[in-house]
Amino acid sequence: MCRQAARSSSTEMFCRPVCTPNCVTRVMSCDGTRRCETRRVPRTTVKTTRPDVIEIEYETFGLPADPALLLVAGFVVQLTSWEREFCERLAAGGRYVVRFDNRDCGLSTKFDGARVDPGAALQAQLTGGPMPAVPYTLSDMANDGIGLLDVLGIEAVHLLGASMGGMIAQTMAIEHPGRVRSLTSMMSSPGDPRTGKPEPEALKVLLTVPPTERAAYIDAAARTTVWASKRYVDVERIRRRAAEGFDRSFYPEGGPRQLAAIYASGDRTTALHGLDIPCLVIHGRDDTLITPDAATATAAAIPGAHLLLVGDMGHDVPPPLWNFIVSAILAVTAAS
Repeated sequence: MCRQAARSSSTEMFCRPVCTPNCVTRVMSCDGTRRCETRRVPRTTVKTTRPDVIEIEYETFGLPADPALLLVAGFVVQLTSWEREFCERLAAGGRYVVRFDNRDCGLSTKFDGARVDPGAALQAQLTGGPMPAVPYTLSDMANDGIGLLDVLGIEAVHLLGASMGGMIAQTMAIEHPGRVRSLTSMMSSPGDPRTGKPEPEALKVLLTVPPTERAAYIDAAARTTVWASKRYVDVERIRRRAAEGFDRSFYPEGGPRQLAAIYASGDRTTALHGLDIPCLVIHGRDDTLITPDAATATAAAIPGAHLLLVGDMGHDVPPPLWNFIVSAILAVTAAS
């Protein structure tokens, strides 16, 4: 059963924003040449599949007249995984940035009571056996994003997806080619189970059920350093962001359903051959959760794709790498 989510109670060149009471953030460049607005819309109803409608929480950065860039979050992480300053840098580069909570996560619709066995879905994927019923697939999650574009009046969009979000973004590009102007797939995979296999320690952390008590949850977040960018590990920052995420929405129940959606959606390699848009594949050489051979396979599957393997980057995007990553994204989104 679906339910609507309940709300829980500076860059070098641009001035730090200040939130105003009407939820509009204004960013003025220090030289006065550009102003961006960050407008937060609490939630909207979108048309999608399985079910026909859900509610999506989203936030925008920048000017609606600029080319739109949709940021698709990864497995069980909220829209806040795309950090505000990172989004503001993209908006400062002339992009209208939209970030949102995937279904079953954050403040978007939850699928309470929908039972699934992700292990059975994985076994079916590996053996080619019959796929068990799942509440939804990556195609349905991709349709959520298309439904949000419809609400915002955006005909075509640049896509940036990270991890599972990269898989969703790939699916959007495959199934809705007329709506996608470019694709950036970051620390993700084409769905071929032979590529990107996690290292055992990283997989163990991923599949460990998180503590339900706030302090224990924050302490446990330090385990994610196993896949973090080793050169830039900041445990206190990880703990702070874990606290922010817990306070915004703690909902581990969505994890098995999202994981089953990944397994049930299969291998996109052949379908990726048909893409005819600018594509950038970004991956960290230190990624232990989705290992870099997945990036090589993704780039090889997409005609003309550019592969960017980043040294000192794991399965995260630490602030010291933001300028480099943002520049690469702005370049590929300028190519279409």
